[in-house]
Amino acid sequence: MRPGMMALAENLPRYTWEDYRLWKGRWELIEGVPYAMAPLPSFEHQIVSGRIHVELVRALEGCPHCVALLPVDWKIDEHTVVQPDNLVVCGKLPPNPPLEKAPILIFEVLSPSTILKDRNLKFRLHERAGVKYLVLVDPARSEAEIFELKEGRYALPEKVRNEKVRFDLGVCEMEFDFGKIFPGGG
Repeated sequence: MRPGMMALAENLPRYTWEDYRLWKGRWELIEGVPYAMAPLPSFEHQIVSGRIHVELVRALEGCPHCVALLPVDWKIDEHTVVQPDNLVVCGKLPPNPPLEKAPILIFEVLSPSTILKDRNLKFRLHERAGVKYLVLVDPARSEAEIFELKEGRYALPEKVRNEKVRFDLGVCEMEFDFGKIFPGGG
């Protein structure tokens, strides 16, 4: 970063959860910096995200400890609140959002307007927060990359298209059928 840019960044306000709660519209707050959510996702994004949710609900039917959620405020700390596209949480949920513990599994559906944030900023954020599995789904390529946290870092991804993949959620296991989430699949 150039010297002038660093001084500029240091002088920007840092926002908190209390500020975030008052904002209108859809936002994420990452390390005190607000990010406006892109306009509502494309139909393709919504279809894939909806199919992920349906498949997660199906895959978790035998697990009384874990639940599939659609975007919800996940408050990582006072300066960071994000809304993953799809997530799995194990254990007791609070009565109302925000979620304050790390999900065990997150699916982010990539789109042209969010791909850099999802692959870089949120990738590192999920890694630091201890999310065991991060799945980056690329509808344009009908492909997903599965990252598993090992020794505090995400291992090289497993790339899948139509495979069934088992996820060890600790309290249970689930089998997710990637062949059912892309248009034209399953």
